[in-house]
Amino acid sequence: MWTKKLLILMSISFLAFFSSCDVLNQVSQVSNLTKCDFRLESVQQLNLAGVNVQNVRKMSDLNMFDAANLASAVASQKFPLDFTLNIEAKNPNTATAGMTKIDWILLIDDIEMTRGILDQQITIPANNGTAIIPMKMHVDLQKALSGKSADAIINFGMNLAGTGNKPTRFTVQMKPTITVNGFPITYPGYLNVKTEYGGQ
Repeated sequence: MWTKKLLILMSISFLAFFSSCDVLNQVSQVSNLTKCDFRLESVQQLNLAGVNVQNVRKMSDLNMFDAANLASAVASQKFPLDFTLNIEAKNPNTATAGMTKIDWILLIDDIEMTRGILDQQITIPANNGTAIIPMKMHVDLQKALSGKSADAIINFGMNLAGTGNKPTRFTVQMKPTITVNGFPITYPGYLNVKTEYGGQ
């Protein structure tokens, strides 16, 4: 009888110990996250109204079919821009950093285009380890650039990839969150993420 009770108490203590260790690990990840650095690494899969314009710089680079599709999209008052913006995170700490959610705001040429939430577990390895955070973006350029001409909107969309797909015209304001023992802890304020580290 006493042996069973002892085993139960030992089991409870064992679980409590590992539960507290898990919480301490999560708290450590919060602290480490505040020391991490972020930069915009690349833009990929750049599509305007369903037309791949990743390596297109002007209308004459398009075939007749794609050019007609873009013109038709602008005329329909809907001009969707879809792409993946890759954010690279670097962790200078000697322990892992992580986050469970990112609230973000996308700006192009300092104009707010859209905002959203990336609800995903992300782990950044220790000792200057890096992790790529792919963020899928969707913008209605017709709405975001209201008042601009059709040509201006098309040219705006086609010149976003930059040389070597470097997203020089983009800025992302991001607010990471990590969940500790079931409670969300959110980074104080927004980080301004640009193409080089240290752009906050």
